[in-house]
Amino acid sequence: MTATRTELVPFDQALETYDPVMGLEVHVELNTASKMFCGCSTVFGAEPNTQVCPTCLGLPGALPVVNGKAVESAIRIGLALNCSIAPWSRFARKNYFYPDMPKNFQTSQYDEPICFEGWTDVTIETDEGPQVFRVDIERAHMEEDTGKSLHVGGATGRIHGADYSLVDYNRAGIPLIEVVTKPIVGAGKYAPQVARAYVASLRELVKALDVSDARMEQGSMRCDVNLSLMRKDADVFGTRSETKNVNSLRSVERAVRYEVERHAGILDAGQKIVQETRHWHEDTGVTTSGREKSDAEDYRYFPEPDLVPVAPSEAWVEELRTTLPEPPAERRARLQGEWGYSDLEMRDVVGAGALDLIEATVAAGATPTSARKWWLGELARRANDTGAPIDELGVTPVQVAEVQALVDAKRINDKLARQVFDGLVAGEGTPEEIVAARGLEVVSDDGALAAAVDRAVEANPDVAAKIRDGKVAAAGALIGAVMKEMRGQADAGRVRELILEKLA
Repeated sequence: MTATRTELVPFDQALETYDPVMGLEVHVELNTASKMFCGCSTVFGAEPNTQVCPTCLGLPGALPVVNGKAVESAIRIGLALNCSIAPWSRFARKNYFYPDMPKNFQTSQYDEPICFEGWTDVTIETDEGPQVFRVDIERAHMEEDTGKSLHVGGATGRIHGADYSLVDYNRAGIPLIEVVTKPIVGAGKYAPQVARAYVASLRELVKALDVSDARMEQGSMRCDVNLSLMRKDADVFGTRSETKNVNSLRSVERAVRYEVERHAGILDAGQKIVQETRHWHEDTGVTTSGREKSDAEDYRYFPEPDLVPVAPSEAWVEELRTTLPEPPAERRARLQGEWGYSDLEMRDVVGAGALDLIEATVAAGATPTSARKWWLGELARRANDTGAPIDELGVTPVQVAEVQALVDAKRINDKLARQVFDGLVAGEGTPEEIVAARGLEVVSDDGALAAAVDRAVEANPDVAAKIRDGKVAAAGALIGAVMKEMRGQADAGRVRELILEKLA
């Protein structure tokens, strides 16, 4: 019997009795051009079942061949996580049945993973300020993804209540790296934040390595949250639950918190935790029971007879080590120092996924301040309005730098720059072409501006009188009138000068 929502114990109250123990299993889809064991395309979003072959469908007689690029990516991930790289590893068959797994077994790695015994540090905000928390990595192993079941006719998209189900095998065989932590203990009340920070750090790492797009919303990176509670006076872990396929950073944090409250409710009631998988419901913020969780022996692992062992040479591993990028945390610290951003500004940049974009914009000639202003202001707003990732708006860092150069040259102002961004998003050409086509260039002709000032003064005699009496702040109203008449294409500074000269 499992607890209902009414049996939850508040998070802070639960921690008075129990210590949370977490284990995080993150699946990362690699961005290889072909699948793990065949040559089928991995392009996302293709028509269902158009990227399949006898091998990834598990048809009799089809033989798999290991994707060398996937092995290379696995090793680079392992090295970046400070793992040891096995000189000899092999694949195994993990036997279980799912409709979206046509072979009835998953080709994975079991007792001989390619990467093992690593660690990574994450930084979280605590009551005492930022603190570094070390997460130990047990293993990072290679495997293949399953297909995808689509349940039709229900209200939730889940099998419950559906009229029928369909299976898309395009995803079957996509290369996966599963990164498994050792039990994470000692996080206490910060366990949800540690879980979120770890997954965020891993996502940042694989993107920096350019081995995955790590788009959690598309399922190319997803986290299984294992959680148990251990009484404070105990020395053995409790029974764990495994919340499957959590696909956002926010949900990882919420799932940990919810499971702490649920476990505590069950334990306080004198009941036992069921070792099971659970489903996460984003809309309600709760988990529900999936299936009882099997132990490893239930999967009847045995070595894959159709694949040769993977035995990377030491020289190749060291060659790959030289390709590792600057660690993301070190890079963030360096860029923050170079750009002069505050901690809050840097967190906003990272949170918006704009770090690479701003770095490229600065490299294209913009100042860090202007680059941040456009990407986190105008362009982040557009991304939010359209639901598109900020790097898929169709605006490049070079174009942002060009827009800022036009502003710096006073050929356009900030208001007109926003119209240029409209044109860029609409694909109307370069910033220069958009300014020309839309007639956006600032009017710098003093004759035209002076005439507009005359009309503004004539239409607003009370305001003009105040300025003549020394109330210079009132000039804003006349500037606004001129800007409106000029459709925003006037140099506001020059307009102000002309107004004050006229009314002096």
